[in-house]
Amino acid sequence: MADSNYILTQEGRDKLEEELHYLETEKRAEIGERIRVAREFGDISENSEYDDAKNEQGMMEARIAEISHILSEATVVNTPKRSSKVNIGSIVTVSMDGRERVFTIVGAAESDVAEGKISNESPVGAALLGHKKGDEVEATGPTGKAIKMTIVKIDH
Repeated sequence: MADSNYILTQEGRDKLEEELHYLETEKRAEIGERIRVAREFGDISENSEYDDAKNEQGMMEARIAEISHILSEATVVNTPKRSSKVNIGSIVTVSMDGRERVFTIVGAAESDVAEGKISNESPVGAALLGHKKGDEVEATGPTGKAIKMTIVKIDH
């Protein structure tokens, strides 16, 4: 991730804090136990269980550092309860090629396309920001193709 200021919704901040707590308490203890058990198998130079546990420990510690960094740098954005425009935290229903799609506009640190959470920095997210219901918006997709959308509904 870029070393810019991270933007989070309150829900995104809560989720990251919950993940950090889980990693620092339960997951650390679980991996520590796996390492202890693997050491008991003897020679650690050819011990795949030990190597796997140490690799998982390294990835977990990197994730802890990443979450800690994001939380320390993040700006929590409060979504206006009454706004006719798309903001970070807005749930936007758009019509694209006759199909309706629902997106939640979030900061880059909490985007998850599978959950319909798109970044305010993504082409679609950036194009939607500041527009109102009924507006026709155009964005350029990752393949360079123009994406035309009509905003059907905005929830907060």
